[in-house]
Amino acid sequence: MLKSAASNILLITLSDNIKEEISPLEFQTNGQLTEKGITVTEQSNIDQLASRGYGNIENKILTLTFFEALYLQDKGMIIIKHNTTPVDFQTVLHSYQKIDENAWVNYLIYRDLRSRGYVVREGFGIKTEFRVYERGTYGKDTATYMVLGIQEGNPQNIKLIADIQQQCQNQKKELVIAVMNRRGEIVYYSVSQLTFK
Repeated sequence: MLKSAASNILLITLSDNIKEEISPLEFQTNGQLTEKGITVTEQSNIDQLASRGYGNIENKILTLTFFEALYLQDKGMIIIKHNTTPVDFQTVLHSYQKIDENAWVNYLIYRDLRSRGYVVREGFGIKTEFRVYERGTYGKDTATYMVLGIQEGNPQNIKLIADIQQQCQNQKKELVIAVMNRRGEIVYYSVSQLTFK
């Protein structure tokens, strides 16, 4: 690992001689593990997280979904504790898996979308995992896409997918199916209704 004298950017040399730049942490906060997610009470950090599309605020407490907290924990931006004891990534993931059997797939899809620069929020009402906003539109416009995450090899009910597509169309959203293949790569498919004339 090399540290540039000119800046605080770390350069990590990977095995295939590709260099990846890693910026220093913008901030770090603390979170408390609960059954429904992770809560943050530090007001200055709540404002920073909420403005970037993380969590929901209620009574001056920000509650992060498990996939948001896992992403922030992986980035080193949050220290998650259970009571006063810090917990690791696997502990948080295990808590998430208790309420969602697709926790790992959902986390990987969320991480991939966030790493591409999209603001990603929890889906609602129609069995979609995520709402995705076009870059630069969060807080100014509604989500453009609804994302349904599935794992390659798991059979899906085509009627359910057709119903989800219809509901997305009614809400003027585009349905995207995110498929995680056996190597852990995510492939996105746009879904639209075909009408014959």
